[in-house]
Amino acid sequence: MPEAVPFDADRALALAARTLDIEAQALIGAKSRLSSSFTQAVQTILASSGRVVVMGMGKSGHVGRKIAATLASTGTPAMFVHAAEAAHGDLGMVTREDVLLALSYSGEGDELLTIVPVAKREGTPLIAMTGHPESSLAQLADVHLDVHVDKEACPLNLAPTSSTTAMLALGDALAIACLDARG
Repeated sequence: MPEAVPFDADRALALAARTLDIEAQALIGAKSRLSSSFTQAVQTILASSGRVVVMGMGKSGHVGRKIAATLASTGTPAMFVHAAEAAHGDLGMVTREDVLLALSYSGEGDELLTIVPVAKREGTPLIAMTGHPESSLAQLADVHLDVHVDKEACPLNLAPTSSTTAMLALGDALAIACLDARG
């Protein structure tokens, strides 16, 4: 077993500050990319007589659960469906009256790319939230919301940190815009 590294309080505080700075930059970047796509997403949700069905895998799925909960608690009917479960029958819960909000930073996850065409064939509108506007999922979407980040707070640039922060914040922005529009 590797020897434990001694705890350095100053280093921990410096890393915390660095993490918050990187994530703040991700939010500033998301704000700078707000465009007519955002208003189109809000209009798509408001025009729906069904629910917003949020889907994602991994960390995007965790963020998706929170977005669905926030939408629901602010007056927009919403639910989360795990993308892998959707591929095994739960996609039947999604109707053409619903709006599918698919979250995937890469926009290339097999689970979503397998089920999204089925939902679209049924006439369900798709809003995709990805970090890559040229991705397969973004190209399938009726509306694409760009959550690209320059870097993750993870020192290896691997663990989703600033990208999930951007996704979460944009989901909150959708919920609040819908809340306001509904009065």
